[in-house]
Amino acid sequence: MKRVLVAEDESAIREFIVINLVRSGYTVVDVPDGAKAIEAFNDCNGDFDVALLDIMMPEMDGLEVCKRLRAMSGSIGIIMLTAKAQEMDRVTGLMLGADDYVVKPFSPSELMARVDAVYRRVAMLSEKNNGGSDSGVFFSDGFALNTRNRTLTRNGKHIELTQVEFQIMEFFFKNQGVALSRTDILKGVWGIENPGEEKIVDVNIRRLRMKIEDEPSEPKHLLTVWGKGYEWV
Repeated sequence: MKRVLVAEDESAIREFIVINLVRSGYTVVDVPDGAKAIEAFNDCNGDFDVALLDIMMPEMDGLEVCKRLRAMSGSIGIIMLTAKAQEMDRVTGLMLGADDYVVKPFSPSELMARVDAVYRRVAMLSEKNNGGSDSGVFFSDGFALNTRNRTLTRNGKHIELTQVEFQIMEFFFKNQGVALSRTDILKGVWGIENPGEEKIVDVNIRRLRMKIEDEPSEPKHLLTVWGKGYEWV
């Protein structure tokens, strides 16, 4: 069963989201504020595949909810619902562990394309964790990326990754030594090919460097290839 948690304080928008999710085969739990989102997550023992979180909510804003959900679950897909004027908040949400964002106002087709893409990634990783296909371990200069149990270690030390960070690393490990454009990464990880979404890639690269590099400002593994994109060496 495909389960989605929706936290949106505007009832008309929340109803619009729920109707489209249900029509697309999702089971939905919807709440009007951030505090109730955390309560619903705990009441359901974290049994959600995707969470849709409005940034501006009473009681607890979407950024704080994102931070808390990510601390409780590395596998849930998180999509932020933002206004056009909230670009800095979108970047903050990605830094806190969100996987994607949708800018209001959005069409049903855009909403479902985003939700479906995040759900596919969550389902794919779940299948691998349960012994599905494409299991294996990739090695690179002290790093070991295990696609079956979804872990990354460096010299035996575990590195905590979100599900989208893991998929970025998997994409790089499968393309070691290849300069990948932001469009390549968007298509390979998010399933989209929109140059306007490049900030999603850049923010996640910044997060990854903070976790895997000794000096994030002077990376030795996840390099910037000027005029092209990024490369894992």
